Amino acid sequence: MKSANEWLKIGRVYTPSSEYDWATTHASVPIAELIEGDLFRIYFSTRDAKHRSVTTSVVMNINSPNAIIEQPSTIVLSPGALGEFDDSGAMGSWITHHEGNKYFYYIGWNLGSSVPFRNSIGLSINSNKEGFKRYSPGPIVDRTPFEPHFCASCCVLKNANKWRMWYLSCTEWFMQSNGKPEHRYHIKYAESKDGINWDRQGVIAIDYLDHNEIAISRPSVIFDKGIWKMWFSYRSVDLSYRIGYAQSYDGIHWDRAKGPVLEVSNDGWDSEMVAYPYVFQHKGQRYMLYNGNDYGRTGFGLAQEVSS
Repeated sequence: MKSANEWLKIGRVYTPSSEYDWATTHASVPIAELIEGDLFRIYFSTRDAKHRSVTTSVVMNINSPNAIIEQPSTIVLSPGALGEFDDSGAMGSWITHHEGNKYFYYIGWNLGSSVPFRNSIGLSINSNKEGFKRYSPGPIVDRTPFEPHFCASCCVLKNANKWRMWYLSCTEWFMQSNGKPEHRYHIKYAESKDGINWDRQGVIAIDYLDHNEIAISRPSVIFDKGIWKMWFSYRSVDLSYRIGYAQSYDGIHWDRAKGPVLEVSNDGWDSEMVAYPYVFQHKGQRYMLYNGNDYGRTGFGLAQEVSS
């Protein structure tokens, strides 16, 4: 496989400000949506006063990304009603445009007892600029007889008449030496005819490198000159999140590059981890949004691809 290009960090774009009781900490899992010209709306997940995830957004100019033009002022996705799959949080994961509508796929959070949480994937649809409305009170991708733990962060692309999804799939929980449960999850692949009902055959897209790797998450996929390219975050029992890369000729079978394509900085807001990439193109240039330390507590930043 041809080596992945290098990335140049532009810097941190947004730091959580705790301005609202629904946005007290974190700015996790950023998603870029072009508004017009060089303006982008960046959706991300924050946490309210009860530590539940809600999704909001800011607006930035790609040419001066650290000067936020519009601060978060409204909630885009809210937690569901008591007992529903997303009553503990609604964390945006991916937006797919289809026939004038925006399909916002998101992670629903439920707190647990024997294990800390359970995730599943929900869908909210924006039609005619009326705001996002949940497609259903239940998830569209959840546990099955053969995926019994949880599903989470996904990337959804529509290619011709086929919808493709790459998503996080938990394969087990295990007890650590300290007596606390720990999860293992990797990335699987699914297809759909409508973006709502998904055919899941258990196809593994990105698997664990070894028994020490415990988390592979937040796939971000583009189709470029006949090649599917994916960026994702991964971590092991002794190494915090880094960002990796893989490529494929069919979007199903992937060749994973060795090592990270984006590393931590020597100090500062992303010196401990880099995670949750979102890769997008604008005017011939490729960019990556990503989170830094503590899963987005320190905000999100932007990097620019440098051709090798």
